[in-house]
Amino acid sequence: MKPSNFKILAILLIAVFLVATSAIWIRLSMEVANNFTIGFSLFLAASRLIISALILIPTVYKIKPSQVSTKAFYYAVIAGICLAGHFASWISSLAFTSIVASTTLVTTNPIWVGLLSRFFLKEKLSKSAILGIAIASVGGVLIALGNEGNINSGSNPLLGNGLALIGAIAASLYLMFGTQAQKSGLSISNYILIAYSTAAIALFPLPLLFGIKYTGHSEIIYVYIALMAILSQLLGHTGFNWALRWLSPTFVTLSILFEPIISSFLGVIVFQEIPPLSILWGGLILLLGVAVAVTGKNQPT
Repeated sequence: MKPSNFKILAILLIAVFLVATSAIWIRLSMEVANNFTIGFSLFLAASRLIISALILIPTVYKIKPSQVSTKAFYYAVIAGICLAGHFASWISSLAFTSIVASTTLVTTNPIWVGLLSRFFLKEKLSKSAILGIAIASVGGVLIALGNEGNINSGSNPLLGNGLALIGAIAASLYLMFGTQAQKSGLSISNYILIAYSTAAIALFPLPLLFGIKYTGHSEIIYVYIALMAILSQLLGHTGFNWALRWLSPTFVTLSILFEPIISSFLGVIVFQEIPPLSILWGGLILLLGVAVAVTGKNQPT
C-alpha cells in the first residue's frame, strides 16, 4: 500500500538532511585530528563504507545467485568501485575547499550523467539539458573566482574544487552502473550490499599507503564516522532509494539539490564558515542550471 504523500515527503526531507550532515561530520573529524591530508580523508572514506558494509552483511542470505544474471553482479561491483572513487575524492575535497563549494559542485552529478549518457549510450541531450549545463558552467566559474583569496575558501580551493568535480563524475558513474545492476535483477538491498562492500574493500588499503592507521585516533572521531555511516549513508541514501519507489526520479533528484544549501547553513553554524557573496551566487546559479538540466532531461530535442 502506498504511504501518504505527507509521509513520503517527510522521509525524503529527512533523508536530504541526513545526507547533508555528512560534510559536517567529515570536517569535525579533520579538525579534531588536526589532519587535513588526503591520507586522513581516505581513512574517513574507507571507515564510513566499512561500517556500512558490516551492518549490511547479515542480509547476504537474501542474495540468490541462481536467480540473478552474472551481468548484474558485474554492474554492482563496478558501481562499488565508482562509489569508492566518489567518496575518496569528495571527502578529500573538504580538506582543501569550503563546504559550500564542495557540496555544491559534488551535486552536479545529474549533468555528468547526461553528458556520460550522451558519450557512452549515444543518448541525445535535450535543449533544456544543454541550457542547464551552460547555466551551471557559469555558476561553476563564479565559485572558482569567488574562492580566490578568501579566508573561508580552504587551503587549496582549486584542488578541492577539482576533487569535488571528480567526486561528482564518479557518483554519476556509480548511479549509471547501479541502475543497470538493478535493472538486471538485483534488489536494492542486494545491490547496496555488493556495492558498499566492494567500495570498502577497494578503499581499505589506501589510508595505509599514506601512513594513516585505522587505530589510535580520538574516540570522538570514531563517533563521527559511525554517524556518517549510519545516518548519512544507510538512512539518508536508503531514504532516497525508498522515495524513488513512490516519486519520480526527477522530483527526487531536484530535492537532493537542497543538500548543499543545508550543508552550507550547518557550516555557518558549526564552523562560522561564511562564504563570500560570489560563491553564494555561483552556487545558486549552478544549482539552477542542474535543475533546468534535470527537468528537461526527458523532453524531446
